[in-house]
Amino acid sequence: MQPRCALPVDEIRLGEPAFWKLPLEQREGAFLTLRRERPVSFHDQLDPRLPSGPGFWALTRHADVLEAGTTPKVFSSARGIGIVDLPPEFLEFFGSMIAMDDPRHGRLRRLVSAAFTARQLAKVEHEVGEAAGRVIDAVAEKGECDFVTEISAPFPIRIICNMMGIPESQHAFVFEQTNIILGAGDPEYVGETADLLMAFYHAGAALAELMKDLAHTRRSHPTEDLTSVLVHAEIGGDRLTEQEMGSFFVLLVAAGNETTRNAISHGMKALCDHPDQRRIWQQDFDRVAPTAVEEIVRWASPVIFMRRSAICDTEIGGTKIREGDKLLLFYPSANRDDAVFRDPFGFDVRRDPNDHLGFGGGPHFCLGANLARREITVMFEELFRRLPDLEITGAPDRLFSPFIHGIKHMPCRFTPRRREVG
Repeated sequence: MQPRCALPVDEIRLGEPAFWKLPLEQREGAFLTLRRERPVSFHDQLDPRLPSGPGFWALTRHADVLEAGTTPKVFSSARGIGIVDLPPEFLEFFGSMIAMDDPRHGRLRRLVSAAFTARQLAKVEHEVGEAAGRVIDAVAEKGECDFVTEISAPFPIRIICNMMGIPESQHAFVFEQTNIILGAGDPEYVGETADLLMAFYHAGAALAELMKDLAHTRRSHPTEDLTSVLVHAEIGGDRLTEQEMGSFFVLLVAAGNETTRNAISHGMKALCDHPDQRRIWQQDFDRVAPTAVEEIVRWASPVIFMRRSAICDTEIGGTKIREGDKLLLFYPSANRDDAVFRDPFGFDVRRDPNDHLGFGGGPHFCLGANLARREITVMFEELFRRLPDLEITGAPDRLFSPFIHGIKHMPCRFTPRRREVG
């Protein structure tokens, strides 16, 4: 995919919904123009579906995105990570530790890290393989399916829910609520006339309530799942509160679902579009997998932006920023910066080095990055083994969102295979 620079720099308006409805190659072209001509640019917030705001600075170069993401004493996360300034009750559900600065951020990260130790991830290893097998088993005999809704989407949801001890009868409910949270701007998930913030809020509240009930049970009847680990995690007598458990669960299912689902979807499309790269990986899977997975995350850049707010008057990229200004860190643009990446619009499964920012950076680097890497690796290993001739047969139906680089639907075809799991 090559960018198409169809918009002059003064006509690029990232704060308008119309921009995010443009074809992907035009949006890539617009960010290329911004990187070259106006790498730190100001945009009015002109989305009638959301409360009005003062606008934001867009950071589009790798160096500036990295600086803002790794300098929390100047660029704060605590005022929210989205364009809109959410009321406190919204941040209770959606903030968790990604919308905090130290010391609150450090405290919460230390407590929830109990769920992501090497020992805990080793326990999940079997679950990842079993989930991939079951997902592929469900479609193997059909010969064709919707790659997103039947393969890439149910896979991470199954893993996360099983990790946390969510019964299978609730998996579809969790999936539906995360679609509302991550795709709140898309009419398929939330009606065009719906109040987006209230839909967002109710979905988060429903997930938090689900975790509240489960956490209450696990306090008195612990099991081997991660909910039990988290409710009993303790550092110097400090434990997660009920609200913190709910908030972290919302973050876990949303972030864990989004990164893996969309990385696998974009990765499969890229491998079909670049059959030479697919052959390279299929012929030497284990050796190529580490660099291939990093390239898929760079290529997909599942999170489009995170916001920071200036704590004081400062400067970035040669542009003066005033205290209180909002800055959006555009990760897909940073991951296409030719100052860092050779042939940034090329897909190379052996790219090395690959200093992408697909998992963020600094103190907010994705806590579940290693789990996401493992999930992506296992799914492609199973796809290459079980459905080696799978091909994408139609254009992706892309999510309408300025926040998530998502694919909602994508048809595929393959030679039917027998099921392996009973």
